[in-house]
Amino acid sequence: MSPKIQRLLVWGLITAGILLAVFFGLRAAFAFREFRRHGPPPFAPMEVKNDQTAETDVELIRDWMTIPYIAKMYRVPPDVLLDALSLPRSKSIGEKSLKQLNDEYFPQAEGFVITTVKAAILEFQAQAFSTPTPPVIPTP
Repeated sequence: MSPKIQRLLVWGLITAGILLAVFFGLRAAFAFREFRRHGPPPFAPMEVKNDQTAETDVELIRDWMTIPYIAKMYRVPPDVLLDALSLPRSKSIGEKSLKQLNDEYFPQAEGFVITTVKAAILEFQAQAFSTPTPPVIPTP
């Protein structure tokens, strides 16, 4: 093969490589730009928005759930649940599941925490959703 043909072949292969790199680089850039255009997912599992209704069925509560999770899903202040259980307010309480709380604070009573939490939620919902009697205004 003559040097002129070798030189043309080398330049042709270099040009083809550059064109391939530009082609796939542009495809990657457009894909990345399209990816950046997308926002976060429409619903995050732990997030309860104001227009969503609170959960009311306490039978859905399981022992793997935590106090903050239940408080968000059932729209009950965490203090109400902690007061019902007579537990101290600390960050470590919020990180433990109902089963872990039961094992740590009430080892002699199996299922005490979950039944107490269910009862506290039902009591809070009964108070929150009860219709108050209108005030009596005396007539002149």
